[in-house]
Amino acid sequence: MKSSNLALTGLILAVSMTTIDQTIVALSAPSIQQNLGLTHDGMQWAVNVYLLTTAAFFLLGGRVADVVGHKRMALVGIAGFGITSLLCGLAPTGDLAEPWLVTARALQGVSGAIMFPAAIGIVVDGFARESRGRAMAIFFAITGAMTAIGPIAGGYLTQWTWRAIFWVNVPIAVAAFVIVLVAARPSARRDERIDWLGAAIVASGMGLVVFGLQQASPWGWADPAVIGSLVVGAALLVLFVLVQRRSGHPLIRIAAFRDRGFTLSTIATLFASIAFISTFFFLSVYGQVSLQLSAGETGLLFLKFFIGFVVASRLGSVRFDKSGARSVVLLGGIIGAAGFGWLASSMTDLSLNAHAFFNQQTWPIVVAGAGIGLMFSPVSTDAVNRAIGASYGEVSAISQTMKNFGGALGLAVFTTIVTSRLTDLLTDSFVKLGGSASDAQTAVDRISGASGDGGSLSKLPAAIQEQILHAVRADYASAVQWAFWGMAAAMVVVAVVGVFYPAGRTSLPEGADAAPAERAATV
Repeated sequence: MKSSNLALTGLILAVSMTTIDQTIVALSAPSIQQNLGLTHDGMQWAVNVYLLTTAAFFLLGGRVADVVGHKRMALVGIAGFGITSLLCGLAPTGDLAEPWLVTARALQGVSGAIMFPAAIGIVVDGFARESRGRAMAIFFAITGAMTAIGPIAGGYLTQWTWRAIFWVNVPIAVAAFVIVLVAARPSARRDERIDWLGAAIVASGMGLVVFGLQQASPWGWADPAVIGSLVVGAALLVLFVLVQRRSGHPLIRIAAFRDRGFTLSTIATLFASIAFISTFFFLSVYGQVSLQLSAGETGLLFLKFFIGFVVASRLGSVRFDKSGARSVVLLGGIIGAAGFGWLASSMTDLSLNAHAFFNQQTWPIVVAGAGIGLMFSPVSTDAVNRAIGASYGEVSAISQTMKNFGGALGLAVFTTIVTSRLTDLLTDSFVKLGGSASDAQTAVDRISGASGDGGSLSKLPAAIQEQILHAVRADYASAVQWAFWGMAAAMVVVAVVGVFYPAGRTSLPEGADAAPAERAATV
């Protein structure tokens, strides 16, 4: 048991690198872009390509881990993530900067997609039935909470050098690699084929859908390339399902969705991630634009979210162990909707003391984090618990794919809404104050988007005076309200899912990870 606990520690360290990187780069994007001389589109791709490749390769990563061995692939993923983090931090200036950083970030995403499903398999294999639930709860609670640590750490590391946000992963990867190598129990290699055709189809389909969602805001939803990406991607995903139903060695077991609880846990993960992942970008830009906070001070907003998340995550895990996932999904959805709605209603109050840790927005942020934390770990654990007859790698890969897809969907839809609203508001404000519609569009371009000069108001045209700066602060606050109302709506969907969630507690049985013949027979 001591070796299992040590292995769990190493895996939490390893997977935390991937969850932190979902948010830390977006916060540090202005510094990276300025120092490397990147274009707006180049920086946007450096942020988004990580999410794209992670979503595209999670299912393949889960299947390869199940066949080749969880420990072996976890070590490959950890090593790959450490090396690519080093390469990101070594990005040169000049013409090579964009292709170097985008490529390294893409390989980071692939490494994370290999690592995460393998880590789940090691946790399940390493603990006896009676202690698996607690181990899984600890794993999901801590790694999920680390998403909020990214902006906090990034704010302070960037003040030293933006390269530190990548270099910090290197010693963590080394420590995690050594711990997993020494403590993790090896898993046997399976004599099964890998469905490479299915892998190519789902990677292409998921990649195109995520690409279309990411480009919908800068290019417009009516752009033929956006429509084509979404339509072709969706068609490939339908083809993937058909191929999997006929495959003797499927990449994922479609029959797992016959379990109502597993299907609902997947839906809950999707909608909770729409709110969860989107929070970090929009709260970051709101802090720097509307509240005029530094990157470090903006990180403290996420500390409040993190406090609510961690406390509620612990309570949710205890509740889950006693009565199952239904009540925590329902309560998490209700509390999260209330928190995000409360936060949305307070965003236009710019008279608050934003530099104080405790102010009018502290409790709304804490409550929003609590709603996510209450249900996020239990619903992920319950999904794996329902992997009877399927492999844990593929089931966790499905769950994490939905998490990344939900994040991409939320960012795409909310960014489009906020940008449209901000354009209208700023155009009116600029014209009234003597500016022009062109000035307004320049401000929108610099504020909006995951890689813009989010909050770098000093770069606005010199002719724009203090009144214009105040208008920008107020108008962005009014526009971003819509995103947080959308997050509240996503959590309402989570609450509705909770109403229909199966009652009772599930647990991981011994031998639940069925033999190859059993898996093939149940598809």
